[in-house]
Amino acid sequence: MHDRYVETILVMMSTASVSELKANLSRYLREVRRGGEVEVLDRGAPVARLVPAAAESAAGVRERLIGAGLLRPGKGNVAAILQSPPLALPVSLSEALAEDRADRF
Repeated sequence: MHDRYVETILVMMSTASVSELKANLSRYLREVRRGGEVEVLDRGAPVARLVPAAAESAAGVRERLIGAGLLRPGKGNVAAILQSPPLALPVSLSEALAEDRADRF
């Protein structure tokens, strides 16, 4: 006998071309509201996925992005960086910007 109960959720994902999605948007939104997913294809290539909206905490979003490889967590101390004085530059930013834009006119 197993010590843990594992719940498996089967999510059906359908595909729709952009034109099909535009013509039947209400039907696909009903499918998503019921927990399904719709992959949107543009000329046969996947470009987007419609998934149910869920209230997710900021920490949950951060962990999901880290897990997907879209966010790399920092390793430094942000508070120390924000407390340090700004860099002393050899030229004023407004002068550098004016010089950069001079050749455009």
